[in-house]
Amino acid sequence: MINSGISLKGNRISLELAENNEDIYATLGLNPDIGREGEDKEINDILVQIEANAGKAVGIGEAGLDFQDCKTNEERERQTAAFKKVIELAKDLNKPLIVHARMAEAEVLKLVKDLDTVIYHCYSGPLETMKEIVDMGYYISLATLVCFSEHHQTLAEAVPLENLLLETDSPFLSPRKGRNEPAFIVDSVPVVAQLKDMEPAEIAKSTTENARRAFNI
Repeated sequence: MINSGISLKGNRISLELAENNEDIYATLGLNPDIGREGEDKEINDILVQIEANAGKAVGIGEAGLDFQDCKTNEERERQTAAFKKVIELAKDLNKPLIVHARMAEAEVLKLVKDLDTVIYHCYSGPLETMKEIVDMGYYISLATLVCFSEHHQTLAEAVPLENLLLETDSPFLSPRKGRNEPAFIVDSVPVVAQLKDMEPAEIAKSTTENARRAFNI
């Protein structure tokens, strides 16, 4: 299991979970909302935290652009500036980058194109942009939205198996009533298998192998 931090507190918790559970791996990130509205000190403290603890993490992120709540160009520019600093960290540390991209999938792709390994977390963007992402050799991670969203089912059908990862985005986007849980990943597997006309065990095996390759675990 990959558990991603997005703040000072979240990164600390992610590191603690990884330290105390041999099957949980940490990534360390910076929420786009913090990049947009956080104080410079908070942003810099997170960047310092990521760099100082990178050896205990299998990746950097999630971090990225979320233009859904950006009301002005100034907010977009501030968010982009913070994201660029995270990209540089991932590049310098030679770590895979997990990106959060909402209403900004293509913009993110332009910024990360020099990185070796990029994972588009909870991908919900256009099919055309997804094809550009996989052409770069990057990964598309589909959340449990695939269980009930026609758009995400279209994405699942189209994404090459070697570029596919699965996630829950817990505690959000539950395929069941109430809070989402990591265990509910089992709900996605048969749905994706049916869309791809494959056996569920094949989907589980391939996406697990992809995760191990992406995060070098």
